[in-house]
Amino acid sequence: MNASPTVTDQLVQTRKFKGLRARHIHFIALGSAIGTGLFYGSAGAIQAAGPSVLLVYLLGGAVVYFMLRALGEMSVRHPVRGSFAVYTRAHLGGWAGYITGWMFAFEMLIVCLADLTAIGIYMKFWFPDTAQWVWVAATLLIVGGANLASVRWFGELEFVFTLIKVTAVIAMIVGGAAILAFGLGNSPEVSGISNLWEHGGFFPNGIEGMIAAFILVLFAFGGTEIIGVAGSEAEDPEKSIPKAVNTVPARILLFYVGAILVILALNPWQTITGEESPFVQIFSTLGVNWAAGLLNLVVITAALSAINADLFGAGRVLTGLAKENLAPKIMGRVAGNGVPIMTTVIMIIVLILGVVLNVILPERVFEIVASLATFATVYVWLMILLAQVASRRQMSAQEVAGLKFPVPFYPFGQYFAILFIAFTFGIMVWYDNYHLALGVGVGFLVVMTILYYATGRPKAIAPAQ
Repeated sequence: MNASPTVTDQLVQTRKFKGLRARHIHFIALGSAIGTGLFYGSAGAIQAAGPSVLLVYLLGGAVVYFMLRALGEMSVRHPVRGSFAVYTRAHLGGWAGYITGWMFAFEMLIVCLADLTAIGIYMKFWFPDTAQWVWVAATLLIVGGANLASVRWFGELEFVFTLIKVTAVIAMIVGGAAILAFGLGNSPEVSGISNLWEHGGFFPNGIEGMIAAFILVLFAFGGTEIIGVAGSEAEDPEKSIPKAVNTVPARILLFYVGAILVILALNPWQTITGEESPFVQIFSTLGVNWAAGLLNLVVITAALSAINADLFGAGRVLTGLAKENLAPKIMGRVAGNGVPIMTTVIMIIVLILGVVLNVILPERVFEIVASLATFATVYVWLMILLAQVASRRQMSAQEVAGLKFPVPFYPFGQYFAILFIAFTFGIMVWYDNYHLALGVGVGFLVVMTILYYATGRPKAIAPAQ
């Protein structure tokens, strides 16, 4: 086998295929944190933690920020196709890069399966007599076509999807604030900031209830690491990546903490049952009868956006692995427009087969998928953080001083995020309902490790430079 290319080689190859402008990177960063996990998963998190779920979102947001700053530091220094899979190989070794890349692809495909099936279900709201496979096929044609067309087409599609999602969330927050400020709606007497400490207090289910919400909250943040993958396709990564990453705190405060704060102030937390999205309740309180239809459109858009971004991210990482001889060589083929054709086609085929399996799973499929995706997500985050810490230890003082986008509060922020992720794995061990996801995640690690050595990957890769 031929030795794999160095990080420098990949940097040269990647620069041939720049197709995303600063606004694309910014909106990909913006949209990556707004999805099904926020629109529907927030109900389960609220039921588990009550008003204290706000602290969980803040803690989870801090972890995401330090993880993205670690990824941003490495991405600006070396904007390579394959992103964090390349960085983990370079700084932690071949096995780490191999596992991280495949774990990310595993995470993306799981979330794609959930969102793809969800779109078929959501479309029944308007077309109850149309077969679900019709909408699944149409979705794959749209998103698959956009990913196969060009990098720029992916960016434009994601730009539109994110614009719809962001506008909807802002409208929901403004509508909720209007209810609180002017006493609007059908039942203004039940609304008020006092809902945050009444009805059992700020910690109605104790600290344990707050801890139980961690998994659902981190699932909502899953996918934010795609900023690093998209950054490798940026026309000016030294400017676009820092701008995108630095907006994370504001996005978390506005779209998560702000939105959930309004929801909790409008309704006592125990009335948020999950039978309908918490966001629907904002419009229901206003007496807007078309709220369900509006939210259905927004959720479909969010699911389309997630599938679009996940196919893009997984495709680029797997292509990077193939370039390093850590995946089948066929996945390394890239078209003249910079699109990894074979990798994207293979993933679309997997999704077609996976949707059939997804339909026959029990009703708990989305809870299982959420917890399984969370395992894969935080594992990838952990490897990104460890790779950045290792990269710093390999730098001279002059190299550290010359970093264009260094991590703030180093190393304390990194250690905080690493410990938080370790704690999350402990939660999955402690709670029985997460054991299936934990078992599948660990099983995937074991199987891929066996394949790594059985296929002779350690001899196929060259030392990273």
